[in-house]
Amino acid sequence: MGKLKQRLEQNGLSLVVSLPANDAGLAKAALAEGADALKVHFNVGHRASGNHFGPLDRYEDVFSEIRATFDGPFGVVPSGSLEGVAEEDIRRLAPLGFDFYSIYAHHLPSFMLGEHGLDRTFAINDTYDLSQVLAGVRFGITALEASIVPGSEYGTGLSLADLLKYRYLADHSGLPVLVPSQRKLVAGDVPALQRAGVKAIMLGAVVTGKTEDELRRAVSSFRSAIDRLS
Repeated sequence: MGKLKQRLEQNGLSLVVSLPANDAGLAKAALAEGADALKVHFNVGHRASGNHFGPLDRYEDVFSEIRATFDGPFGVVPSGSLEGVAEEDIRRLAPLGFDFYSIYAHHLPSFMLGEHGLDRTFAINDTYDLSQVLAGVRFGITALEASIVPGSEYGTGLSLADLLKYRYLADHSGLPVLVPSQRKLVAGDVPALQRAGVKAIMLGAVVTGKTEDELRRAVSSFRSAIDRLS
């Protein structure tokens, strides 16, 4: 069983930090403030942070440095397009210490459903029919990332409409649901997200900002809010 799967099967909410840059200092700051898992990127343009992440070779050393700092779930977004996913890169991920990948379903080629020593997670966006996720468990998927906020609404507040969709996915997908911070989530949203049935909150650039100080404040506030639930 992979580390992400183990983490999500535990009781309570997990806190994942999607780093705004592939930087070991940011990774260490997130872990120091209570992150349970980390996610990084390569070969993709990241809308929320405004960053473009280059090829895997560019980040091999920093990924190894991050992996050496903790033993928890460590994931990666390996591409921003279907054509951009290289099977050679995917084969390199587990030896580099990655535990899971995260990628939009329409960017996920069928070969990635094979055994690569990684937990498989996929994301859906706002254009998906939510009922499509019911088949995910048949493909050995570990978790679902509910990236369902339209890009034009990034950075706005969490609504009941969002929570209803998250609840639907939690109830019907058969998969643990991770909610990325496409909305400008605040610590006060944590109890509502728990009631929506999500298993993890994934803090990204919309909430963490880009500097170490901003990231520390965000992760610490969400860690405290999650800990108060128990």
